[in-house]
Amino acid sequence: MPISKVGSKGIKDAELSAADIAPGTITSAKIAAGTIAADRLAGGITNTQLAGSIATSKLAGSITNAKLSNSSITVNGTAIALGASGDIVAGLDWQAVKTANFTAVSGEGYFVNTAGGAITVTLPASPSRGDFVGVVDYGSAGTNNITIARNGSNFNGAAADRVTTQTRAAEVYVYSDATLGWTVQSTSIEPAAFVEATGGTTANSGDYKIHTFNSSGNFVVASIGNQSAIVDYLVVAGGGGGGEGGGGAGGYRESNGLTVAGNSPLANPTGITIQAQTYPITVGAGGGGQAHASGGLKGANSIFSTITSTGGGGGGPAPNPRVLGGSGGGREPGVPVSCQSGNHPPVSPPQGQPGGVQGNNSNPGRHGGGGGALEAGCTDGSSHGGDGAASSISGSAVTRAGGGGGGYSTGGAPLGTAPGGDGGGGNGSTTNGTAAPGSNLGGGGGGGWNNGANGSSGVVILRYKRQ
Repeated sequence: MPISKVGSKGIKDAELSAADIAPGTITSAKIAAGTIAADRLAGGITNTQLAGSIATSKLAGSITNAKLSNSSITVNGTAIALGASGDIVAGLDWQAVKTANFTAVSGEGYFVNTAGGAITVTLPASPSRGDFVGVVDYGSAGTNNITIARNGSNFNGAAADRVTTQTRAAEVYVYSDATLGWTVQSTSIEPAAFVEATGGTTANSGDYKIHTFNSSGNFVVASIGNQSAIVDYLVVAGGGGGGEGGGGAGGYRESNGLTVAGNSPLANPTGITIQAQTYPITVGAGGGGQAHASGGLKGANSIFSTITSTGGGGGGPAPNPRVLGGSGGGREPGVPVSCQSGNHPPVSPPQGQPGGVQGNNSNPGRHGGGGGALEAGCTDGSSHGGDGAASSISGSAVTRAGGGGGGYSTGGAPLGTAPGGDGGGGNGSTTNGTAAPGSNLGGGGGGGWNNGANGSSGVVILRYKRQ
């Protein structure tokens, strides 16, 4: 008969076997805590002998890796041994900035800097479903593109590479199967930010902002944003003063890197790429008119960044080295042609044209008109100044840099008035020349048999994308 109750001293050590205990008769309530040592358990404890779970407080020490059925875990397709040390990357493993062509590895992300030229990122060969690669433009993809080469697999179901042209774009490519191939899992584009700058008188014209400097100052670029940092310019120097001959127009230099309609034929197709800094602006004053025997004074230069427009040459007589300038001053008969050459010093496209000389021997008292931006001072006997150039850089067409009309003596046939060139050239006269009309056009002063007149000041106008 099984024993159902035993006193604390009723059984000697080792005299009670498992067969002497009826199943279910010893409950946890009948065992004092800490009274059964581990060496009193034969064969261990199986799962079927445990009700519920073992509390952490009942475990002494830790469970060794050898006691676990799995020896590793897998992260992003890579097995990591239990107990090993190292970094576990749950997403993309970002690499150092790339500046040249390279082949990507699945699970890695890359910052790609194309400042030195276009870069090709070659995707992994023989990819498996779920392989993924991240690419972030460092800031120049809008200028130098990033090509994502498919490396034999399809991209979005087609046998064609992908080209990134958006500045600061961030994309993740994931592989599906042979039919779809690689596709864009996610894409992010930084909001557009444009040039922020101050200086001069500002105005907006459509998508562009315009800074007009009628006097010297500073163009202060606070930031260049992440879009176009190209600035187009119109830099016109001060026109030359008249003497006997008309004053030459101030040098005329322009760009059209933004491809805006309405620029002059002299526009350089390349603008200036700016940085966040201060650019001093110099606006040249017009040259003073002088008594006919002295010759007019040269205009002053206008400057923006690397662009210098030369002041217009003063009107003759000879010899007057001051006739050399952006456009040449008009001269009297007998002076070598080189004395009134335009585009001095030479640049391309030319910043101005030569001044004129008397061209009609029957009227020896006539003196040449000053050169303009597009036309030389006339040599047809009329003594009018050369025409300037029209530009819409300020939002509407304005003609600037016309040459001054030549002066003449009463000994020649009557002329009435020797007109200045279109774009602010002053008129010539038998007495006193007319000052270049209008400020900041860079026109040459009119010549006069008594006194020449003043040229007008130049201007600097800048234009860039604002939206």
